[in-house]
Amino acid sequence: RAVNTPASRPVTRRSKSYGRSCVEAPSYFWQTPGHLAVLKIPNSRGTAKSQTITNKVDPEHIALLVKNEWKLSYITPLHHFRHTRLKSYSKHLSAFIVAEKQQGVAVEVGLEAGFKVTFSAVLGLAETDEDAETVFIQIQSKPVFAAVADAPKVVWRGWLTCVNGDLEYLRSLPPDFVSLPLFCTSGPESLTTLVKSWFERVFDCNFGCLALNSTTLNWLTALWTGCHPTCNIRHLKLAWSLPTQPPLDVSYTVNPQDAWELWNSIHPEESTDDRIDIQEVQSFINGLEAHFFRHFKIFLSAGTLVKVSTALGSAHVDGKIKIGNSDYITTLLTLLTECALLKMPA
Repeated sequence: RAVNTPASRPVTRRSKSYGRSCVEAPSYFWQTPGHLAVLKIPNSRGTAKSQTITNKVDPEHIALLVKNEWKLSYITPLHHFRHTRLKSYSKHLSAFIVAEKQQGVAVEVGLEAGFKVTFSAVLGLAETDEDAETVFIQIQSKPVFAAVADAPKVVWRGWLTCVNGDLEYLRSLPPDFVSLPLFCTSGPESLTTLVKSWFERVFDCNFGCLALNSTTLNWLTALWTGCHPTCNIRHLKLAWSLPTQPPLDVSYTVNPQDAWELWNSIHPEESTDDRIDIQEVQSFINGLEAHFFRHFKIFLSAGTLVKVSTALGSAHVDGKIKIGNSDYITTLLTLLTECALLKMPA
C-alpha cells in the first residue's frame, strides 16, 4: 500500500528551516468559523473484532506500538504536512532539538553528543481512504563519553495516527490540511515539549492533553470483556476513586469468565446485532458495581472509574494507555481517534 496522505490536498512547497522560521504566514485555520462538520458523540459502536494486524502492518512496526505505556494528546490538523517529506522532517527536527539545547533548554537524557530523529510511515493501520497513514517518530542520542562502537540509545518515541476517523469531518477539512489527531508519546517530557513546539511552528497546529473520561473507560471495559471467548483477557482489573475524606482508591479485580457471563447476559454472544449501545455498556458497569456493593457495601457509582486493565491493554483517566494485544489494536485506536477529534477546539 502506498503511503497515504489523503487525496485532494494540493502540494504547496514551504520554504522553512528546522522550525525557527517559516516564510509563509500562519494559516489562521482555527479562526475561521463554520468550516468543519460538527462531531457528535456516538451512542453505539461495533463490537471488538479480532484481526491479525501483522498481515497488513509490518510486525516490526507493531512491536514498537505494543507493551509500551503511551501518554496521549490530541493534535489539530497539520498544514502542508506531506508523508513524502518524512526524511526532510527527520533532519529538521534533529537540528531544532540541538539548537534549542544549545540555547539552554534542558533535555533530561544526560550528556549527549547529538540527536538523531527518524520519521517513518506505519503503513496499514489506516482503515478508510480518508485516514492518513500513521507516522512514527524515534529520537536516539549517544552520550559524549560513549565508545565509538556503542550504538545510539533510543530516548524518545511518539506516533501520530488516525484510525476510522469521522468521515464527514475529514472530508470537510480545507485543502492542504492533514488530520492525524491522536498523538502518543513515550519518553522525557522535555523532549515531548520540544517535539510539540517544532510541530506547532512548522505545521501551524496545536496540541492539548487527552484525558480519558469514565465513559470512555466504560466502553473499553465492555469492548475488551466481550473479547474473552476468542482471546482470553486473563483478568479484568478496575480502579475507582471515591470522593471521601481522605479520598478512597478502590481496586476491583473480576474473574474474566464471570465478567464475560455478566456481559453475555446483557449482549448475548449469539445476537445478530454486532453493535453495542451505551445503555448496554452502562448496564454492564452497573452490574459490576452492584456485585461489589453486595460484598463490601461501598457504592462505586459515587466515585469515578479511573483505570481499566486486561491482557488486551490498559487505559487510565490521565490519558495513559498500554496496548497488550495487537489483534485488537484497531478497536482501541478507533475509540481513541474519536476521543481526540471530539476534544479538539470547535
